[in-house]
Amino acid sequence: MTTSDAPVTYGASTHGLRGDYAGMRPDYTVEQDYSKYREPDQDRWRRLYARQMRLVPGRACPEFLRVVDTLGYEAGIPRFGEVNERLRRATGWEVVAVPGLLPEHVFFTHLAHRRFPVTVWLREEHEFDYIVEPDVFHDFFGHVPLLFDPVFADYMQAYGRGGQKAEGLHALEYLARLYWYTVEFGLVRTDGGLRIYGAGILSSPSEVTHALSSPLPHRIGFDLKRVMRTRYKIDTFQQTYFVIEDFGQLFRETAPDFTPLYAEIAGQEPYPADTVLPQDPLYLPVED
Repeated sequence: MTTSDAPVTYGASTHGLRGDYAGMRPDYTVEQDYSKYREPDQDRWRRLYARQMRLVPGRACPEFLRVVDTLGYEAGIPRFGEVNERLRRATGWEVVAVPGLLPEHVFFTHLAHRRFPVTVWLREEHEFDYIVEPDVFHDFFGHVPLLFDPVFADYMQAYGRGGQKAEGLHALEYLARLYWYTVEFGLVRTDGGLRIYGAGILSSPSEVTHALSSPLPHRIGFDLKRVMRTRYKIDTFQQTYFVIEDFGQLFRETAPDFTPLYAEIAGQEPYPADTVLPQDPLYLPVED
């Protein structure tokens, strides 16, 4: 793996990233060697799953809750092939095993072909409460259930195709912010109030409540240009969350060609993560 092919993150962090890339294929995929998961790993997975399932009812979006407890996650670490049988039938997606974070062009190519990369390794016991980079629990629990939703699944593919185009426009940082504030840390307005759809929140025990109920972060109505100009941090609670009306809005607002938008914001300074603008529509915390 050359320097130009190394994984990139645009968030502020002092944390080094990990993953065993030695045995990967040219597309960065690997086999899920299920024999490497020992009983302590399976027990850790079951405890992670049980904890999150106590937290997400009433907080996660309905599209997530309709699926997550049907996937058999309570039994232990999922097998990729078993999940793919159902996922392909539902939306034509599949999950592919990867060693860790991917270079942007590799990641975008997988998404554009309806393949979602899932990290094969599981966090250690000392990381039970907090981990910076995605592991197999974050990916399977946080991301995969929403790939069963047709509208969200189409958004993910469109995002991948947009990323392939953005590489030649020097605009990847803008797309990284969009992904962060939607797929990883997005909130959605529902008839029952604000709910979570971002995988980084859904797979975190403490950010589930922080995102909805803490008075500290800002919850701002989704605006595409605003999101693309907002910085983020990868190793602390979010200072800002963006709220969509529904997945349809997310797909509609990100469907057009971004080229003119990239040109418009290229010369503009990005906003710090805790910025609130006078025109920002704000949402109040949810009573816990």
